[in-house]
Amino acid sequence: MALDWIPRAPKETILDHWFGDPKYIGTLDKPPSIVFEKRPVKKPETGEEIEGLYVGWVIVNNPAQGNSYNLGMLKGLASALNIAADDKSVVSIVLTGVGDRFFCTGGNVPEYAEYYSARGSDAYRMLMLYWSIQDSIFAAPKLTIRRINGMCLEGGDELSLPCDLTVASDLATFGVIGPLHGSAPLAGILQLRPLMWSFEDAFYNATSCDQWSAYKLYRKNYIYTVVPVLKQDGKFIKNPGVTTDRWLDENGEIVYGEEKTGEEREKARELIKTLPRDLSLLDKAVDEIVWRYVNLFPGSLSFSFAVLRDWKRSYYHSVRNSMSHWWGAPRFGEYDMGMTSFHTRKMTGKDTIDFIKYRQLLAKGHPIDEELFKAVMPKPKE
Repeated sequence: MALDWIPRAPKETILDHWFGDPKYIGTLDKPPSIVFEKRPVKKPETGEEIEGLYVGWVIVNNPAQGNSYNLGMLKGLASALNIAADDKSVVSIVLTGVGDRFFCTGGNVPEYAEYYSARGSDAYRMLMLYWSIQDSIFAAPKLTIRRINGMCLEGGDELSLPCDLTVASDLATFGVIGPLHGSAPLAGILQLRPLMWSFEDAFYNATSCDQWSAYKLYRKNYIYTVVPVLKQDGKFIKNPGVTTDRWLDENGEIVYGEEKTGEEREKARELIKTLPRDLSLLDKAVDEIVWRYVNLFPGSLSFSFAVLRDWKRSYYHSVRNSMSHWWGAPRFGEYDMGMTSFHTRKMTGKDTIDFIKYRQLLAKGHPIDEELFKAVMPKPKE
C-alpha cells in the first residue's frame, strides 16, 4: 500500500523559526494562539486592585487540540515571557492554559507528524526555540507561577518546569506519553525528575506513560499546592476519583492521591461529568502567592531566585545540546511512526503501532525502513 494517505506538509513548505516580535501574541477569540494579559495585583482579603502593579498572565490558547503548542505559539510564548520579564510594572508571571480541562498537552501532533517527522534539521531549530523559552523563565527577575488548570502532559509539563511554584487544579493529571508515541521527554523531565523525586519514582513516571493525579504529585513534593474545582450543592468538593480522605489503606499501603479503581472509579467519573467547575480557588491561590512576594524586596528576591533556579538550570544545560540532536532522527524512525500513528488515529481507528510486531522485526535484524514502517503502522479503515 502506498503511503500517500498519510497527511504530510508539502515538500516545498519551509517554516520560519524566527521569534521575538509582539506580533506573535494573539487573542483569546482566535486560537491557536498565545495570549498575554496584564492583570492588576490584588489584595487577597479584599480584592482591592493595586494601582500600577500587575501580574503578567501568559495563556496557552488552543483548547480544541488540548492546548498543544505549534511553532507560532512557541514564538508567542517566547515573546510574551520576554515582554513580561522586561516590564517593570509586572511583579510576577503566571503561565496557564485556557479553560478548565487542559493546561498544555505538549507539542501539536499534526505539525509534528506532517512536518517535523521528516525534517530533522528544522525539528532541531524548533527545539532551540523551545530552549530559549525555558531560558526566559529561568532569567526572569521576578516570581514565575505555573497555574495548572487541567491536564499537563509531556512537553506541557517540561516547557513550564522552570517556573518557581506550581498551583494545580485537583482534576489535573501529569504524565509522559512520549514512549507510547515515538518520543521521549528530553526537554526537562528526564533531567529534573531525578533531581526533584526519588530516582525510582522519577524513572517510572518518566517512562511508563502512566498519568498521576495532582494530589499524588503534591504528596511527592512536586507541586506547591492543590485546590478543588468541583462544586456540589454550592460547596467545593475534592476530586471524587482520587483518594484524599486517608493516607493508608487497611494493608498499610499509601493511597493518598491514588486514582480509584473499579466501580468507585466509574461512579466518580459519572459524578465529575455532572458537576460544575469553578477555578476561583485556583486564582485565589495565585493571588495569595503574588501578594506575599510583592511585599518583599524585589532585588533580594531576584538574587534568591537566580541562585535557587541554578539547581534546575544546571541539569537542563548539562545535556540539552546533545539531546537536541535526537530530533534529527530520519523519516520512518520511531518518532515518525509514533507521531503519524497518533495523528491518523481517526483514519485507522488505532493510535499506536503494532509494538509486538515491531519488536519481532527488530529481533530478526530488520532495518528501520519503509517496509518496516508499512508492516507495523495501523491501516486506514475501509
